[in-house]
Amino acid sequence: MSGRKIKEKGIEYLLSLAGILAVLALLLLCIFLFRDGVMLFEKYPIVSFLTETKWYPTATPVHFGLLPLLLGSLIVTTGAIIFSVPLGIAAAIYISEIATPRVAEVLKPTAEILAGIPSVVYGFFGLVVLVPYIQRALDLQTGQTALTGAIMLGIMALPTIISVSEDAISSVPKSIKEGALAMGSTQWQTIYKITVPAALSGISAAVMLGIGRAIGETMTVMMVTGNSAVIPGFPSGLFEPVRTMTATIALEMGEVPMGSDHYHALFAVGSVLFITTFIVNIIASYIKQRYRFHL
Repeated sequence: MSGRKIKEKGIEYLLSLAGILAVLALLLLCIFLFRDGVMLFEKYPIVSFLTETKWYPTATPVHFGLLPLLLGSLIVTTGAIIFSVPLGIAAAIYISEIATPRVAEVLKPTAEILAGIPSVVYGFFGLVVLVPYIQRALDLQTGQTALTGAIMLGIMALPTIISVSEDAISSVPKSIKEGALAMGSTQWQTIYKITVPAALSGISAAVMLGIGRAIGETMTVMMVTGNSAVIPGFPSGLFEPVRTMTATIALEMGEVPMGSDHYHALFAVGSVLFITTFIVNIIASYIKQRYRFHL
């Protein structure tokens, strides 16, 4: 066997090993997470965990109600999506199709740099700047609300959505765009009838990555949402303090005795968060396959 073939085989084995290790790590993570989470239901009914409206882990009797945490995460994430997706896709279209090369060379790296800012910095900015502004502008008792968390998560998701969407739009062959223009289409008609539909697979991936960033964020929402474990109303819940699943785990895990019911309840919350993220990834994969089929 020649040296070139040996090198290719070695690279192939290394890539296979990396894939196997990644799958194995994910499997071990699932076992670790679900093993401790399921132990809660030996003493606490799973129906009560999923349907109770109170999260009082230190009360007597205890209440491990997931509902306020789940709805808090849902309202903050939904608000972030509404804020970030249209703005992110519009910015990606501008950078890729409208901006001059000099402007695009500045905007694209700037968006990518914003993605590397630590979440605690975003949280500090939200706590010092956005929270007082929201409180004054809307005349609220506190600015630490679901709306504040949604805006901050939307800002944090923007760099991912912009960067991935811009890559998808830029990858559309120029011949397709030039053909549309040659047939008499305007630039805007070419963008929304040809370019964007052709890049929908990549754009949907960008949106799902942004949603994943919003769902899994901890530090920022912990600092700006008020951390009140109550059932949020709609739409009034946007202007009230809420608590997300991620913030609950971060706030309480360091203080609970290992092996206690409270400890296992936090693992159960983490299991629900894992399942939610897994469902988002399945939806993203389905959307990508669907639009790729039409192309």
